[in-house]
Amino acid sequence: MIIYLDLIILLNLLFNVMILLLTKYLARVQLTIYRLLLGTIIATLLVPILIYFPQSFFNSFLGKALYSIFIIICTFGYRGVQQSLKQLFLFYFISFTVGGGLFGLHYLVQDITGSQTTNFLLNVRNIYGDQVSLLLIIIGFPIVWLFTKNRMDRHVKDKIKYDQMYKCVLSFNNQLHQTIGYIDSGNHLVDPLSNRPVVVSDEPFIRKFFNEEDWMMLRNAIVNNDISTIPSVVKSRISIVPFQGVGGSNDFLYTIRPDKLTIFYEENIIETNNVLIGIQLGNLTADQHYHCLLHPQIIHLHAIKSA
Repeated sequence: MIIYLDLIILLNLLFNVMILLLTKYLARVQLTIYRLLLGTIIATLLVPILIYFPQSFFNSFLGKALYSIFIIICTFGYRGVQQSLKQLFLFYFISFTVGGGLFGLHYLVQDITGSQTTNFLLNVRNIYGDQVSLLLIIIGFPIVWLFTKNRMDRHVKDKIKYDQMYKCVLSFNNQLHQTIGYIDSGNHLVDPLSNRPVVVSDEPFIRKFFNEEDWMMLRNAIVNNDISTIPSVVKSRISIVPFQGVGGSNDFLYTIRPDKLTIFYEENIIETNNVLIGIQLGNLTADQHYHCLLHPQIIHLHAIKSA
């Protein structure tokens, strides 16, 4: 069997540098270009060893594991057992994820196209005698790599969001409704007259407290900025809070004063009526994971009281 060693080494160089780059990115560590190149070269040196010495120690499970540790230490340096193990597991996770993605693409394409496109896909045999597509590897690897990176980024963002989401119960107009609130560190909106913090709630949640007629009257009042059409059920509880938008323009937010807001914060229950509920027409988020932007001052004041 003919083995194109130069092509195999070139592909492994490209793949190894991308895997180490993604490992660096997910591990959130600083890395010089020289360290990255050193780790890439060491990782790629395993290929000719496995080809010319198939019975060597490095072709065993223990040998590959030790060689992987050597790659990680040479690339990222030694910063303690815990940090090195974290980088090693990330390295394996990315390798298995990207490799598994390519493996799945390979069999998906084979099932769809059959054997008629062997020449088009540039099918060759690897060192184990299995047919693989060079075209699929060259195109598919960057796609799977980007997909893995984007999914991990999304996972981190969602985890941060979920860590700041808490169940809330709002009492108003003789009704109780439950939703999910998100503690928005950028929300510093306070009513200048009463000094009450403002919790922003979106339309799908706030309209539950009104019948259809009252809600349409309130909505039209907000859209047209016409307080004369505000329904009587909420007229004594409504106030208008000025705020400055991101672009520096001045605007107004219609708010209502609730009977009580309850937040189930970790192991604590926060209850307050010293708050205003701002009405945001439309949805706060496209996925509707939460319906309230909680003011951090509510949490901070509770922490001081319970300390």
